[in-house]
Amino acid sequence: MTISTFSARRSRLASFENAYAVACQLRETTGADQFVVRTDNPIQPFRVSRHRPAAPEAILARVA
Repeated sequence: MTISTFSARRSRLASFENAYAVACQLRETTGADQFVVRTDNPIQPFRVSRHRPAAPEAILARVA
């Protein structure tokens, strides 16, 4: 199942742009660096973490 088979709303919520916006909000709120990371999960292809992931190639953006 790919992200394109999900609803338009789910696709928007699971987008890189949305993950980046969440990372920016968390950075502003917490003051901690945030990372947007690629996952292998088609339901959640991107996630935000305040901890640097073990595999550097998984980092798509760092909000500092």
